[in-house]
Amino acid sequence: MPIPDSDRQRAARGKNPMSSSVRPAGRARVPLRQLFRVASVACGIQFGWALQLSLLTPYVQELGIPHQWASIIWLCGPLSGLLVQPLVGHMSDRCTSKFGRRRPFIVAGAILIVVAVLIIGHSADIGWLFGDNKSSRPGAVLAFVFGFWILDVANNTTQGPCRALLADLTGKDHRRTRVANAYFSLFMAVGNVLGFATGSYSGWYKILPFTMTDACDVDCANLKSAFFLDIIFIAISTYLSVLAAKEVPLGSRDRSTPFLEEGLEGGQAEEAFLWELFGTFRYFSAPIWIVLSVTALNWIGWFPFLLFDTDWMGREIYGGQPNEGDNYNAGVRMGAFGLMLNSVVLGITSVLMEKLCSKWGAGFIWGVSNILMALCFLAMLVLSYVANHLDYIGHGLPPIGIVIGALVIFSFLGIPLAITYSVPYALISSRIESLGLGQGLSMGVLNLAIVIPQE
Repeated sequence: MPIPDSDRQRAARGKNPMSSSVRPAGRARVPLRQLFRVASVACGIQFGWALQLSLLTPYVQELGIPHQWASIIWLCGPLSGLLVQPLVGHMSDRCTSKFGRRRPFIVAGAILIVVAVLIIGHSADIGWLFGDNKSSRPGAVLAFVFGFWILDVANNTTQGPCRALLADLTGKDHRRTRVANAYFSLFMAVGNVLGFATGSYSGWYKILPFTMTDACDVDCANLKSAFFLDIIFIAISTYLSVLAAKEVPLGSRDRSTPFLEEGLEGGQAEEAFLWELFGTFRYFSAPIWIVLSVTALNWIGWFPFLLFDTDWMGREIYGGQPNEGDNYNAGVRMGAFGLMLNSVVLGITSVLMEKLCSKWGAGFIWGVSNILMALCFLAMLVLSYVANHLDYIGHGLPPIGIVIGALVIFSFLGIPLAITYSVPYALISSRIESLGLGQGLSMGVLNLAIVIPQE
């Protein structure tokens, strides 16, 4: 009887030790409409991200946290992504639930998102119950930070399995992998458009008047109302996605242990997550390292923009300060409108993604998008310099030309952002397949290239 190959030997020959993938050999291709529905969960996730990116940095300053400390709070995202997404990806690769490998984690993440946004939306009310007043709100700050951390953990719990599920369903068909990631990017754009449009509207407290309380003023009530809408979106999109995904449960005998050192028994392998995660790096080819490196450089640029975009509009373009007059809030709402335009362009680019990549190649498209991203960031610096040398700062609203210039920059940034949301995932998924690394863990590995630069 022949001795079975080790996982390392199979990986070295390019064979996948994941012997029971969601799409086994011989199974018919998953229809595009089914991939479309599975990817729809990105709409609900990104709706909440859009609210988080456009409203929470200004809101946390209104609670009394200084501007320079706002970015410290956002560190919870990279920190949770550094650990949570690879761990969840690894666990989903091995999950033997009768509901499938990925769907239990998607549903659990969605539930955590609902809990988190309820805490964030009611943070002022929670602080009020613990003795806060209008001038000092330490309780609200603690509740906000706690909910914020849960939200980032929840987002990372959900996103990795979503991407991995799409990779499972497309298998080794690289073209359909790009299509699936383009669908995901499209739904991210739709969620962004709806989320930023919601964040830019200042009258939600009139539609949902019960959101205003003694502790929660107009801005707080608008934030709370927006998060109530987020709960509806995440519930609907998660339901549609998990219902559309036809996962084959992974049997206990099919649980893989790729890239472990020789001599590890099955019980030891279950405890070897960190060794398995970092042990995979030795098998990476040069193209994989290039994808990871370029992704890291991308996010060095993207993270400050996504963190401070609306704050930049309120401070640099509108010349306002939190809790001082109306200019800052007007700038934040205009920034949210600019991000909505950004998302419209992102959605259009996502629709055209497959044709662009097929014609010129995914690597070339990604390279051109990075040049465009750099030019747009340079234009933001120039616009800030011009605005600061005009005499309207502190006296009135900015000239219409300055505002239009900022909105144009936001819009053009939708093109490279769409490519960043799609192409690296498709490239890493197709190139990692031959190594036998589970798709959940591979998404976690790529996420390391995203969150480490954010630290």
